[in-house]
Amino acid sequence: MAINMKGESVASLAGLTKEEIEQILKTSELLKLQFLRGQEHPLLKRKTLAMIFEKPSTRTRVSFEVGMWQLAGYALYLSASDLQLGRGETIADTARVLSRYVDGIMARVFAHQTILDLVKYSTVPVINGLSDFTHPCQGLADLFTIYEKKGQLSGLKLAYVGDGNNVAHSLIYGCSKVGIDIGLACPKGYEPDSRVVSEGREEARKRGRVVTVTNDPVEVVLGADVVYTDVWASMGKEKEHEERVKIFKPYQVNTELVRRAKQDYIFMHCLPAHRGEEVIDEVADSKNSVIFDQAENRLHTQKALMALIM
Repeated sequence: MAINMKGESVASLAGLTKEEIEQILKTSELLKLQFLRGQEHPLLKRKTLAMIFEKPSTRTRVSFEVGMWQLAGYALYLSASDLQLGRGETIADTARVLSRYVDGIMARVFAHQTILDLVKYSTVPVINGLSDFTHPCQGLADLFTIYEKKGQLSGLKLAYVGDGNNVAHSLIYGCSKVGIDIGLACPKGYEPDSRVVSEGREEARKRGRVVTVTNDPVEVVLGADVVYTDVWASMGKEKEHEERVKIFKPYQVNTELVRRAKQDYIFMHCLPAHRGEEVIDEVADSKNSVIFDQAENRLHTQKALMALIM
């Protein structure tokens, strides 16, 4: 039975139920099929999405803008300099004003609190396009890609190697809700937020699954169906890059490490990749790599999300 998600905001995958995630993935599959067949699906005709960008992005901007166009809607790009936020207007007032003009708001921001404030004061649905805490749109695209490639979600094992960042948080929330075992290998001091891990473990336990965190990449990759990594220094952490390269060097996803995974494992990366750092070309360009299908699926899952909530 279809669940009514109209008007719902998505600040984090923690706020979605298993059934809602499954509905988004099923809708993604349908919209992608229609797209590949050249069928029009004008589900958001005459609808407008405000896209707030405090930080730039290739994939987020293009996928949301093209997605709205394919759904027969219109996307409006708003950089930090286009808004009055830099001149002292509050997030609350910005949310209230934009809600009078548009049918939905997507925001890619530095602080997660900005997303929470937009959700609180907006009267239209808000989508977190990325914050320092979580990246739900990426998480949905990741789950859809795994489902496409493996034909299932429940019972699989995902190994995440690298920084316990916003992407790692979304994977914990998403995997634990759909029944994927997730193991994360991070350097000491760079593990994911303990509260996220605790919430993920509670969700996973309901389904007989596990969330594990370790400092040993070999341990998590052993027998994995999915091997996932991300950049060692996320946007906003560039000053730490040199120091992080030294710390994260043992966490590089290379041919020696992925030999521990299942033979038919898939390699995932949310991109952009720093080749030669967190992953080597031989893995990123291998037959097991699905990174560009994963990037494409941002378009389809975001279209599904917008169609369901707007």
